[in-house]
Amino acid sequence: MTKMTKNKNNNTGHLLRLGLPKGSLQEATLKLFRKAGYIISVSSRSYYPGFDDPEISSMLIRAQEMARYVEDGHLDCGLTGHDWVLEQNADVAEVAELLYAKEGFKPVRWVIAVPESSNIRTVKDLNGKRVATELVGFTKRYLKSRGVKAEVDFSWGATEVKPPQLADAIVELTETGTSLRANNLRIVETIIESTTRFIANKKSWQDKWKRRKMENIALLLHGALAAEEKVGLKMNVPEKAFKKVSSLLSAMHSPTVSALSDAGWYAIDVVIDEKTVRDIIPLLKSAGASGIVEYPLNKVIP
Repeated sequence: MTKMTKNKNNNTGHLLRLGLPKGSLQEATLKLFRKAGYIISVSSRSYYPGFDDPEISSMLIRAQEMARYVEDGHLDCGLTGHDWVLEQNADVAEVAELLYAKEGFKPVRWVIAVPESSNIRTVKDLNGKRVATELVGFTKRYLKSRGVKAEVDFSWGATEVKPPQLADAIVELTETGTSLRANNLRIVETIIESTTRFIANKKSWQDKWKRRKMENIALLLHGALAAEEKVGLKMNVPEKAFKKVSSLLSAMHSPTVSALSDAGWYAIDVVIDEKTVRDIIPLLKSAGASGIVEYPLNKVIP
């Protein structure tokens, strides 16, 4: 494996070798790190993104392989799906669960799917059938645990097009189910829900400096995720309208309130769900708030 090089500006002697997922999770992961405060440069022809943190050396690796390289110690840590950790049976430490995926902030599912016209209705109906999937190891173990004997073939891609000619069923990853429906496939059962995990090599996790570095990264990533789909609202409120305005905000986290230099006026600052802003701003204005300012958030650290 190509040796990961130390940043020339690193004067501490410490280096964390970080694996970032190449492929479907790549853009979402880079966006998350940038929101967490890291400046990352990625060349279209390079697998070694540059970090503005000289103590981090990173490498792009397919999520399917990440857990193996972290377990073997080629990487100190990395981000991949929990599904791929299970697929590899990797013995790694889990630093954090990060609830984001390619298209949103919910877990993804691996499902058994069959053509709409198929007679397969339950997992038991897969006895003696052929199943195509990229998640071969986990699927085999799952079917065995359910007492089902089926032929499980590795799929190199375009798995949805394989039934019924090339397979009786597939086990496929889905976030919304749109692609399955577009290929006239019906979900029989969900075999696993998966989220992104920040994982570490167990030896690296025992290293005091590396552990603290990974924990700090996880803290910032969690903060960036907590800020997703939320915004801040600032406003000025006269004392006579304070109770009414406060009642509109009472269902949210307690706002920060401070007295203004003008007697009888208060400044209120609150973090709310972005989707509620268009409804609540007119109500706040009608209740007496003024100088209402909405602002974006990068991180929310509890």
